[in-house]
Amino acid sequence: MAAEPEGGVLVEKGPPKEPRKKTKYDVIIIGAGPAGYTAGIYCSRARRDTLILSGILPGGQLVNTTDVENFPGFENGIMGPDLMINFRKQAERMGTTIVDDEVVNVDFRHRPFKVLTSEEEYEAKAVIVGTGATPRKLGVEGEKAFAGKGVSYCATCDGPFFKNMELVVVGGGDSAMEEATFLTKFATTVHVVHRRKELRASKIMQERAHDDEKIRFHLGYEVKEIRGNGKVQQVVLASPDGEEQMDTGGVFVAIGHDPNTELFKGQLETDDQGYIVLKGASQTSVPGVFAAGDVHDRRYRQAITAAGFGCMAGIDVNNYLDE
Repeated sequence: MAAEPEGGVLVEKGPPKEPRKKTKYDVIIIGAGPAGYTAGIYCSRARRDTLILSGILPGGQLVNTTDVENFPGFENGIMGPDLMINFRKQAERMGTTIVDDEVVNVDFRHRPFKVLTSEEEYEAKAVIVGTGATPRKLGVEGEKAFAGKGVSYCATCDGPFFKNMELVVVGGGDSAMEEATFLTKFATTVHVVHRRKELRASKIMQERAHDDEKIRFHLGYEVKEIRGNGKVQQVVLASPDGEEQMDTGGVFVAIGHDPNTELFKGQLETDDQGYIVLKGASQTSVPGVFAAGDVHDRRYRQAITAAGFGCMAGIDVNNYLDE
């Protein structure tokens, strides 16, 4: 390492030191879907030093969605990935730091809270969990290839795109009955496919579905394959009696969601299905740790409601830090 004169003093010259990465924040938000980004906007506008750890797939479920017509403010709709890019840019403009890294562990037992990623350990005075939920998949051939091209996991989101078509709903619980009933507003016929001979839905939901002349039931059948040419055109159904093909314009999978809460087991209270239990609007069982979006919402599961929950969590965090 050479010594060079600088202002009359010999100074050792070496490779420039990298600036130390900032690891301590007022608020850390885990997850970068509508809930996480909205929470970031509100926290940053309140002048809280805010970090979003987005995970390896920023944007949540909307990055796999094509047209979004039910998010206010977009007269002609917007592509799901574009909507999430807008969310991200707005959060960044407000001053939110966003790091595309996956959280691998947390420690909510002591303050400051610790959040560990594959690259770094961060600390925060408050944390917002916005890790969302993942729709359960059928795991059959063609499902992944036609996701967003006729395969959907949300009738409320995508139903209006399937007007005057024969549709398939897979599932036998309350969610499947709700999806099927909703889709009758657009479809010519809705075929409910359930692998068991009996539905699991509540009696009242079954009665409503059975009373709808547009809904037909295929009990004891499983979807074996989804086929098409650029978009869904057909499903292959399997039963103990063999296989049969059915033409359809869309397949709606309604076999449940799994909240992404594995990371928080033993630290945050969850219900029997793994959803985070809230104390009030957004407070979890640990004071200073809040939750927003599908990670606790098993009912609505919409981008607009997730954003609303993110807003509430952001406001609640700001009040918590003030106190």
